[in-house]
Amino acid sequence: MKRTSLYETHLKFGGRLIDFGGWELPVQYTSIIAEHTAVREAAGLFDASHMGEIRVKGKGAKAALNRLLTNDLSAYPQNKAMYSLMLNANGGTIDDLIVYIISDEEFFCVVNAGNTEKDFKWIYNNIHGNGIAVTNESCDYSLIALQGPLSFEILQKLTEIDLSEIPFFGFKFGNICDTRVLISKTGYTGENGFELYLENSKAAIVWEAIMSDGRTVCAGLGARDTLRLEAALPLYGHELTETVTPLEAGLSRFVKFDKDDFIGKAALLKSPPNRFLEGIELIDKGVPREGCKIIQNGKEIGTVTSGTHSPTLKKGIAMALLNEKLSIDTEVNIEIRDKEMKAKVVKLPFYRKKKS
Repeated sequence: MKRTSLYETHLKFGGRLIDFGGWELPVQYTSIIAEHTAVREAAGLFDASHMGEIRVKGKGAKAALNRLLTNDLSAYPQNKAMYSLMLNANGGTIDDLIVYIISDEEFFCVVNAGNTEKDFKWIYNNIHGNGIAVTNESCDYSLIALQGPLSFEILQKLTEIDLSEIPFFGFKFGNICDTRVLISKTGYTGENGFELYLENSKAAIVWEAIMSDGRTVCAGLGARDTLRLEAALPLYGHELTETVTPLEAGLSRFVKFDKDDFIGKAALLKSPPNRFLEGIELIDKGVPREGCKIIQNGKEIGTVTSGTHSPTLKKGIAMALLNEKLSIDTEVNIEIRDKEMKAKVVKLPFYRKKKS
């Protein structure tokens, strides 16, 4: 298994390590509920160094990369980050990713860990050459995510740059513990927070500096998943796959049909969605899981893509891909361990952060 540069740090702080897609990463340190609650109420620190980083650089890079993305890169200025999807010719999702605009000729693409090699080959084969360089820099960076309502206050003590000047999905370069860091105001929890990209040799030093504040807890993959599900953030391989389009996954706001052509555009225009991603909340007590059937009037109408017990709402929640569009509060059943449980359709996300 592969290990991040924070492996020894996880052991030091009591992380329980598991195999996560070939990476040895902490699923939890104390308990998933405690770590989840800490992020909602204070701050939690995550190791996301397994994510992939691909740099696209050169004259004409913006236009070339934009042809691979559903969102419109040309509409974003320098020092902004853009969420987008990359599609195959059939409109299925190759991956969802964040693109950091370093300049008009340099872009830092952060992709899902399990898709890194696939994504790199896709981008390289489509746009590398003619002055455009595509490089896989995934081994060069560690990624630390500090998330929660106290994240600003905690991180500001460690850097000279004014973090209040970074807008949501914006970024700046600054120094933390005498190392240059890309400080991004993004995350995967539904809370305010920051993601820090830095050289591997400094990751443990920065981690310990953040933890020394005393108000931050180490958080693992378990809490990361319950937090992102409450915020209804998609996870590749669940809500998104090469056979699921962004329109089916409820991500049409990130598909700009008025921009120049992009791979998959024709397929999306030709085939409107006939499946719909919906939020499901259990009325009965139970914990829905991926693959559970959604049933209405004795008929199977879809399946759960992600499900869990929500520590915040204290009930079972799920996102499900249905073959028909249902109104909010429509009652359905979820089949859990061969038993049908009462549930209802709810508006996504399940949770919205408190206004600061």
